[in-house]
Amino acid sequence: MAEAPGAPAHIAIIMDGNGRWATRRGLSRSEGHRAGTRTARAIVTRCRELGVRHLTLYTFSRENWSRPKDEVGLIFDLLVEYMRGELSNLLEQDIRLKVLGELDGLPFVVRQALTHVMDKTVNCRSMTLNLALNYSGREEILRACRRLVAKGAAPEAITEEAFAAELYTAGQPDPDLIIRTSGELRLSNYLLFQAAYAEFYFTETLWPDFDAAELERALADYQSRQRRFGKTGAQLQPE
Repeated sequence: MAEAPGAPAHIAIIMDGNGRWATRRGLSRSEGHRAGTRTARAIVTRCRELGVRHLTLYTFSRENWSRPKDEVGLIFDLLVEYMRGELSNLLEQDIRLKVLGELDGLPFVVRQALTHVMDKTVNCRSMTLNLALNYSGREEILRACRRLVAKGAAPEAITEEAFAAELYTAGQPDPDLIIRTSGELRLSNYLLFQAAYAEFYFTETLWPDFDAAELERALADYQSRQRRFGKTGAQLQPE
């Protein structure tokens, strides 16, 4: 399928509403998470078709550890299942997998599954799929500070570029568009540094119902906006 003209280089999504989707249907939260996983699979494929070069999915925040243990365990089981089932599709679509977050803090079987897929897809170049796992935007900023201090960086050497090079997203463009589903209007500690000039799109649609048509509606809204990056004058298009 042809790439969409003017597609953002980087889309980041806060996938919210799995639990509410299940509750409204009289289903268990586990069924909501399973439905959310199916949506994630479809959106990854559609973004690849549209020519999006970087896609970041907020998969599991550090705050999510406070959820019931059974629910956390199910989320990780689904993630491992997704990794094992999607490797061939990622390779076929030339999609590289990366993790944003503290990988060492995840259960061993999850780390093993993620590392295997990351190693196998390391040479894929058409799209990068970032999974924000065990992730905190504030902690990412503190981590970058610690890394610069550990390197003995002089104050005058700490530029935006030097700081960005210590983030999990080093080498990738900042998100052009951040989408949040389920009607919530907040960032929830997500990509705080990188979101400085992102466009935001909020929808009442719950994540399991966020299909290709909903994605294209968000892209149409994004493409209708003028991005000035704090400047005045004609519309500026990101690279």
